[in-house]
Formats: sequence, structure tokens, C-alpha cells
Amino acid sequence: MELDYRQFPVLLVDDEPDILRAFTFNYGDDFTVLTAESGARGLSLLETHEPAVIVADQRMPAMSGTEFLERSMAIRPDAVRIILTGYTDIDAIIQAINRSRIYRYVTKPWESEELRLTLRRAVEAFHLVRENGRLVEELRRANERLAAENAYLREIERPNEIVGESAAMRSVLELIARVASSRTTVLIEGETGTGKELVARAIHAAGPRRDHLFVAVNCAALSEGLLESELFGHRRGAFTGATEDRKGLFEVAGGGTLFLDEISETSPVLQEGEVRPVGENRARTVDTRVIVATNRDLEDEMKTGRFREDLYYRLRVFPIRLPPLRDRREDIPALTRHLLGRLARQVKKPIVEPSEETLALLARYPFPGNVRELANELERAVLLAAPGAPITDDLLSERLQETPGDGAAPSVLQHRTDTFEREEIEAALARAGGVKARAAEELGITYRGLLKKMKRLGM
Repeated sequence: MELDYRQFPVLLVDDEPDILRAFTFNYGDDFTVLTAESGARGLSLLETHEPAVIVADQRMPAMSGTEFLERSMAIRPDAVRIILTGYTDIDAIIQAINRSRIYRYVTKPWESEELRLTLRRAVEAFHLVRENGRLVEELRRANERLAAENAYLREIERPNEIVGESAAMRSVLELIARVASSRTTVLIEGETGTGKELVARAIHAAGPRRDHLFVAVNCAALSEGLLESELFGHRRGAFTGATEDRKGLFEVAGGGTLFLDEISETSPVLQEGEVRPVGENRARTVDTRVIVATNRDLEDEMKTGRFREDLYYRLRVFPIRLPPLRDRREDIPALTRHLLGRLARQVKKPIVEPSEETLALLARYPFPGNVRELANELERAVLLAAPGAPITDDLLSERLQETPGDGAAPSVLQHRTDTFEREEIEAALARAGGVKARAAEELGITYRGLLKKMKRLGM
């Protein structure tokens, strides 16, 4: 790209007015020229302008060119410096070079075209240094992002990220341990939000492919034609817009794992150990483990003709079914504490353990969105909570406050808990003369939390 030299101002400092006028006349069309008749005036201009090149005469009264250039370093350290001299002043030139990073020295009287070329090269040097600095900064930021992403991926790929001590989750963890070391195709079934990708990552992280890529694809987000190109790649000219050869994700994930989420939404042709890019006649051998997931019952989908029978049997080699959260309610307290710890780190906010009332309310709710819904609910509560304050039940959404669990009759313990809460609220209101704000303060909950509790308890 050709430089617009006028975007990079040039400052000339010289005590001779004729030199200033001649410089502006000769180079004003090529560069944006700033002039100063003394070192002091030049330093003043540097405070308000950002020249790319500073040219200074060595022999000036009050402040020499060497002194001016040295002092200019503190104001515009990145500018390129040129010194003019009409004398054989070797000591001064050496001093200027050593102290002020002089790019060139030019003798008076200068040759017009030679100085024009020198100024151009100086601007190019300035631009190159600044561009390199910008690229280095971009690289630093990219490395920081990459380091953060790698740390995040290392965290989510640890098997102990799967939280749960229920019998159902112990069974899932045992299956993960059994299949991780093989290259067997795994089918993960479960409702939306149960953690299917997390299980896939745990399988990848626990196996011999952990040091290679884990590539996740949401099949439902792509049309079947586009998905085929994404998975298998294509040759240049295979279709409109295919302007170059492109590797498919099977090849990109070579040596690692390809995770196909929502596989029920499509039916790609999967061949064992090989792929054929769109527009190519020959298949290519790949070494990629395949893990697929679905939130539907693939057997029912197959029986109704919505999913190919041959693909069903090819994928259902090692099925793992994830239980919905409502079937492992005993894991909710541990999950809640784990998710709160992660959220607190993400938002850099200290969070105290959730209250027993909060855990009891969470355990009663059926969570149709499963762990994902629980995580969203807790994220909202963390953002609403004061720093260092516990997560109380009044911070949860209206949906959780108003839904009576899974419709089952309340347990004896729940009945006694509700009775106790009702009595405490009634007593606090009596002592506060019916003023709800004072009663809430006495009970150690928010005013809104008190209203929610009273509504839930039918008060």
C-alpha cells in the first residue's frame, strides 16, 4: 500500500527565516511542514503536534540542535530525527547520534532531491516502527486471549468438571472411564442442557487424543448441503463460491475428536476412517474419533423414518444416556456451589455459600432446561447479589419462586419449614407494627425477598 506522506508531519527547527521559508517552499507539497525558529518554540510545538520526522539545525543560539533533539526525546520518543549542519562539527554529531537516536545528518547547503528522498525514507521508517508496534500489541492481546481460552478449555476438559455423586452420574462417569482410551464412536443422549458436550470433552481429555484438537459442530445450525462441505471439505469449483480447496473438519480434527451435536437434525454420510471432499472422486483417510449427541430418542426417530436406519446402527456403538437434573436432585447442592464458584471467578466477585433456603428452593424446582437453566439462574443471582453476600432465595427468578416443584405433595420437612417461616414472618411484622421494610431488615432479607416469601406462603 502506497503511503500518503502528508499524513506524517515534518518539523523543521532552524533560527534562519530564509531556511524555514525555503524548506516549506520545496517540500510543502510532499509533506505537512511545521516550522519553528528556535529550540524552545520547537519543544512547544511538540506538545501540541505529533510529527513523524524532526529536522533540526545544529548551530542555533540559546539551544543547539543537539540539545533540542535530546530534549525532544522526552516528548516524542518515537519521532525520526535528522540533524542539519553547515560545519565540520564531528563531536556534536557523534553526541547527537549517541543521545538522540539520530536517523541521518545532512550538510548545508543540502541537495534538494537528496533531502526529499531522505525525508521520505524517514517517514517510511517511522511508519514501519509504528506498524510493527501495532502488530506486536495485537499479537500480545491475541496471545492473552489464547492463553485465557486455553486455560478455560483446560478447565472444562477436566473430568472432575462433571459434578455429581448421584447413582446416575456415577454410572455416567464409569462409562466415560471405560470408553475414553478407545476410538469407539460414542452416542450421547440427553435432554437439552444436560451437559452432552461436557461429557464429550471429558471423554476426549481422558483418552490418548487429549493433546490433539477437540472440534465441536452444531449440526442443527447448518443446512445439510453446507454441513457436508464443513465436515468433508470441498475442492475448488465444486459449487458456486468454492474459490479454493478447503479441508473439512474431519481432517482438521485429525488425531483428535470431532463432536457432532444434534446429529438427529441431519444425516451426513459417515464412512469409517475416510472422507471424500465435495467435488473430489477419491476418499481420503482420516484418523478422527467421532462422538455424536442428540436430545431426541434416535430409535424413535429411526422407526418413524426421520433418521436413517443404517446411520443409527453405525452411531449407536457405545451409548451414554445423561439423566435430566430432576432425576438427580441430590446433585443440585454440589452443582450449585460449583457453578457459583466458577461464576464468581468469571465476574471477579466474592460470593458466600448459598443459603439453605436457596438450596431447598432449587432442589424443589424441576429445571426443564437442566444444568444450563440452573447455571443461567445462578448467573442472574450472582449479578444481583452484593459483593460478599450470600445467594438468597429472593435473588432467584419469579419462575422458581412461584413453581411448586414437580407437583408432588410437600414433604413433612418442607411443611414444617414453611410453618416456621410463616411464624417468624408474622412475629417480625407484629414487632415492626406491620411495616414490611422494617420486618425484612430484622429478618435479614431484602424487602422484595420478604414479599416473595409471603406470596409463596400464602400470606
